[in-house]
Amino acid sequence: MEFYTVKILFFSALAFIFTIIVAPLLTHYLYKYKLGKKIRRGGETPIFSELHAHKEGTPTMGGVLIWGTVLIFILGFSLLNNLFPGSIFQHLNFLSRSETLLPLGALIISALIGLFDDWLDVRGKGVLGGGGLKMRHRLLIYVLIAIAGALWFYYKLDWTVFHIPFLGNFEIGGWYIPIFIFIIVATSFSVNETDGLDGLAGGTLAIAFAAYGVIAFILGRYELATFCGVIIGALLAFLWFNIPPARFYLGDTGSMSLGVTLGIIAMLTNNSLLLIFIGLIFLLESLSVIIQVLSKKFRGRKVFLSAPIHHHYQAKGWPEAKVVMRFWVIAGIGSAIALMIFFLDQKF
Repeated sequence: MEFYTVKILFFSALAFIFTIIVAPLLTHYLYKYKLGKKIRRGGETPIFSELHAHKEGTPTMGGVLIWGTVLIFILGFSLLNNLFPGSIFQHLNFLSRSETLLPLGALIISALIGLFDDWLDVRGKGVLGGGGLKMRHRLLIYVLIAIAGALWFYYKLDWTVFHIPFLGNFEIGGWYIPIFIFIIVATSFSVNETDGLDGLAGGTLAIAFAAYGVIAFILGRYELATFCGVIIGALLAFLWFNIPPARFYLGDTGSMSLGVTLGIIAMLTNNSLLLIFIGLIFLLESLSVIIQVLSKKFRGRKVFLSAPIHHHYQAKGWPEAKVVMRFWVIAGIGSAIALMIFFLDQKF
């Protein structure tokens, strides 16, 4: 166990150092080719447009740093293990068919789709003439990815057990597929909605992956915990450049891929219900959007000044950094509660 602890910390630190070194190169490329964010003007989001007008032109696609680091590390150390069998690289390899292959595949596939969406946005192109993919198209993509993951779990891994804290495991058969799809889609959508202020999504995601990294470690899924460690290290390096004023943004290539991956890891640890606390901020963000949309549709008026809820507090006059840091605190407390529930559950 001591070795795996050192391994996880080693990869987290190495990922941070690597990403910090590479980030300026990506920044130079993004600014050189003017791959900047487009801000919606007026229309249905006048408050958002006013609050964020100054951010127009700031590069997006910063999520490449995170999934790119994960991809390089996991494939690089796997290759070194194959080239030098029996060496130290055998112990450093964390590419595992049962633990990390599926989250890696989900991360890269969704990241590439998100990258395409970011490219549409910065070029002012879109499926229906706007910038980037519409929300309904993103939801469709989330559903398709979730269906692929659900079928993999159900048919490849023969996974039909769903865990409820303090009550145990329940055999749910084919119901596992729609539950899986709902959790992945809900997590992906919620993370995407959270990505709206400098450092907000990056910080809350780092906390969430840290919580699930601890859970994976306690469950003996050490390669998955290492996978989480690399993501955390890369996210912390990303935050170095993303805190106000941001040098670049996560973009859909980051929020989409990390949201999907977080949901996959929650299912792999069979502790998806803990997302209610670990992803508390994500949950509040998505609920605020749903409430706002339903209220405008059925009551003809808004509940929040602007949605998601972080824009509501901005509109009330809270400085951006104040909103972000307070949401980080809430995310940390939520994850602490989730870990408390997890450890208590292990005793029953």
